[in-house]
Amino acid sequence: MPGLLLGDVFPNFEAETTKGKIKFHDFLGDSWGILFSHPSDYTPVCTTELGRAAKLSDEFSRRDVKMIALSIDSLEDHHGWTKDILAYNNEESGCAFPFPIIADNQRELAVALGMLDPNEKDKDGMPLTARCVFVIGQDKKLKLSLLYPATTGRNFDEILRVVDSLQLTAKNRVATPADWQVSQPIPVKLYNLTVEFAASFRKYYQSNINGSLSDPIDNQLTSSFITQLVLLFSKYLESIVSPISIGMPLMPISIFSANSPSHSLSLSSLASA
Repeated sequence: MPGLLLGDVFPNFEAETTKGKIKFHDFLGDSWGILFSHPSDYTPVCTTELGRAAKLSDEFSRRDVKMIALSIDSLEDHHGWTKDILAYNNEESGCAFPFPIIADNQRELAVALGMLDPNEKDKDGMPLTARCVFVIGQDKKLKLSLLYPATTGRNFDEILRVVDSLQLTAKNRVATPADWQVSQPIPVKLYNLTVEFAASFRKYYQSNINGSLSDPIDNQLTSSFITQLVLLFSKYLESIVSPISIGMPLMPISIFSANSPSHSLSLSSLASA
């Protein structure tokens, strides 16, 4: 995906889709978005992928995520193929397909967004579209990109999980661990040695506990001091992260060790940083 990095504003392209012509930013509105490409219509793997995406469309909608797909086939092909996808999903005849598909039969958008797989070609020797996933935030900036080869189908449950993490961490100072699922504990992202943390904690220290603790001898964290520090730090976390607003438990990812010189520091030295 040349020239497009995480945090960049996603291109506001215009395209023909199965639901009419769109301008991408207008299509998104104030919602999150997911744009995903597939190599070709009527192919078995692509059918399973869009079938799964269609089944999960209500889940994405519940998260205020607008879905849109892309391939290098024509609108006519797309319209015919969506009927096959709905049949694959055992949907009733006449049901509307839940999201638009972009017709990029000139490969212009695929080239611009770096979507082509040079190792997989069509009958004319032209490269097929790879299986790309772009997640775009409400600010129209790229939040995540995945690039699968044409030969490997994607896990849309994992993409849904990633969206949950992206939306959670966009609003709260937390980080989600490996294999995290909604309702599981969340490690608090500690900014203990950053300028931001030092400035925030200094303000909290001065207004709440200035002078109430004395530094341990030789700047070592004793057991008593650790206990007090953990209690105070928990109160500080409550002041910057609300478990109620997150709707799930918090889990600190690290506690300073009294036996580790590299982690030893005094409360007042941190507060005065």
